[in-house]
Amino acid sequence: MILSSALTTSVGRGRRKARRFLVVLALAGSAALAGCGGGDTTEAAPAVPGHGESGAERPTIVSLNPCTDAILAEVTDPGQLLAISSYSQDPESSSMPIARARRYRAISGTVEEVATIHPRVVVASAFLDPASEAAFRRLGYRLVKMPIASDLGAAREQVRTLARLAGHAALGERLVARIDAAVRRDAPPPGSALLPAIVWESGGLVAGDQTLIVDMMKHTGFTNIAGARGLSQADYLPLEHVLADPPRVVFAVGDPLAEEDRMLHHPALSALTSTRRFLLSRSILWCGGATIPRALDELAAARRALAETEMTPAHGARAATGPATGPATGPATGTATGTASAPAKATGRIVSARP
Repeated sequence: MILSSALTTSVGRGRRKARRFLVVLALAGSAALAGCGGGDTTEAAPAVPGHGESGAERPTIVSLNPCTDAILAEVTDPGQLLAISSYSQDPESSSMPIARARRYRAISGTVEEVATIHPRVVVASAFLDPASEAAFRRLGYRLVKMPIASDLGAAREQVRTLARLAGHAALGERLVARIDAAVRRDAPPPGSALLPAIVWESGGLVAGDQTLIVDMMKHTGFTNIAGARGLSQADYLPLEHVLADPPRVVFAVGDPLAEEDRMLHHPALSALTSTRRFLLSRSILWCGGATIPRALDELAAARRALAETEMTPAHGARAATGPATGPATGPATGTATGTASAPAKATGRIVSARP
């Protein structure tokens, strides 16, 4: 009985580790999305005929990456997007609302699966494996490989490219307008200094420069200290280094399946009275499109919480010393400014910048 329980626990841990690994690959746009077996067996929704702004027939599409899934769901007709990555129907790896993702057929991305659906276009990541790429081309599909957006400019272009591909350039411009509106409303006050911050993920990984999340940090009033420390994307930052040279802000990105999350909640962090920690949603970390306004709103809410808790009641000026207190409120919506909740003692504690 004990042996059976131990084996079950071991197998469970192994599956969780394997799942986390695949999720990381998926969010990085890896070939795993096109190389795993299995997948949903439900029928794809029938394609709706139609023509794009240029008069050309809108193509049917299969998307093999959660980032392109989320964008294409915004810029296609009902029935035009025939299937999406199975990762988009998993709350741990999706970059779109699960309710919306479940409207679509989900597949793991094998060539065999795609061949049973017969799309006109296959959209994959830039890391699609050569064997799958060659097979898709031999089958006569138009293959479009999308790179990872490294900043807001690249993210806008990604939206426009996929919208033109779908024959809905106007819908792409509508999504870009939502991104631009979020950039405006979440910009820091003119002349304000950038706050030193770091994005710290499960297992101690950091977000390096030349990434979309870091560009969004800059647009909301933060500067990434990982680059200044010589750290690149997905480099490891030990807890000891954070304690020895703490940043002003830690954006903690946890993984409910990862035991390493205990580092993000380590009691030693409570002694850092000048450091505030805020939770960031995993779903906003890597992809562009509709996740960008959500990410900007979360980052800006954290900045506003810091600003409010560092104001003295008597003089309305920033306090020179002392711990930051008070959780952040949810993101502003539809306005240029937002407010934080009433200050409450939260020194050294992870608080959420989400509603």
